[in-house]
This record gives sequence, C-alpha cells and structure tokens, in this order.
Amino acid sequence: MILPPPTFALKGIRSLFEHLEESLIGVAGLANQLVLWDRNHRFCGKCGLETKDKANERAKVCPGCGLINYPRLSPAVIVAVVREDRLLLAHSQRFPGKFYSVLAGFVEPGETLEECIRREIEEEVGIEVKNIRYFGSQPWPFPDSLMIAFTAEYSKGEITADPAEIADAGWFSANNLPPVPPKISIARQLIDWFSGKWDNP
Repeated sequence: MILPPPTFALKGIRSLFEHLEESLIGVAGLANQLVLWDRNHRFCGKCGLETKDKANERAKVCPGCGLINYPRLSPAVIVAVVREDRLLLAHSQRFPGKFYSVLAGFVEPGETLEECIRREIEEEVGIEVKNIRYFGSQPWPFPDSLMIAFTAEYSKGEITADPAEIADAGWFSANNLPPVPPKISIARQLIDWFSGKWDNP
C-alpha cells in the first residue's frame, strides 16, 4: 500500500462535502466508483477467467465466454412526503450522527419507480402516499447509486417505524427542522424545496 507524504492525510469523500467544490466531489466520486468496479470485476462471474478492459468502451470483457460487464448502477428512489405544511423526515439506523432525511430505497427487479416509492414508504414508516411527481436525479457513488428524487403527498396511515431500518420518524414544519444532510445531496435539495414552499418567518 502506498502511503501519502507526512503532510497529507487520507479522507473519505463524504468527509470532504463541506470543503470541496461540487465539481471536484463529482470527479472524486466517479473515480471511486470506477476503481471499485475495476476491483470487483477482475474475474468473469460466468466462467471465472480473468477479464480484460474492452478497447472501444468502458467495460470488462471475458476472453473465454465473451461476457461483458459495464460499470454497475443501482437505481434508488428518494422522496419528500408532504402532509399539509409538514415534511416526513426520518433518522435511519445507518446514518452517522444525528441528522434526519427524507426516505429512500433501492428499486427491486420488475418494479417501477412509483411502485418502489409506495413499497419503501409503507415498509419503513407504515403510511401510504399519492400524487407522486418527479423532482430530479443525482449520481451517488456510495458505492454506485443513481438517486432518483420525487415529491409525494401523504394519503393515509400513521407513522409506524420499522425498527430494523428507522430509529425515529416524524412530521416537521419548515421552521422546526432537525439537523439535515449537507447541501451537496439531493436529499437536501428536496428539503430546501419544501422549506422554500412552506417557510414561515
């Protein structure tokens, strides 16, 4: 392992969110994603032979069976659920620190994005939503997600958090938000959208 010079330190990309420009974070994230993909696809998953870099595109090809592997993308939905003038926020069991965020989850095979939204929200907090609308997207290389953001309206049910996933969840007004993710994330963009819509001075 090559160590940095004594005046340098190794830092995770997440720890640099507040210190680097968004464009540099994007480049670092892409590099991290490609390094992990390269490391994880050294051998063919079908026949076990060592793979080679494909000459004309970013891919790994097996010289034996011809299987081609492209950099993996894992689609995930992230949703701002609004109930009148309040936003649903949750503290995940996986979150470092004490911040709260909007709900998110990975899309399963055979599932539409809208079906994923309804399933994830029902599984994690026990409520139903309606009027799902596209908001935006963001590459999220931790390690290989594509975050697809939506807004939705509360339909029915009471919050019942899944303890395996959610430590706490609740409805928050724009002027009484808990600690939230950094501005670089699309989660924060959704929260800022809500705050701009409902902010009461």
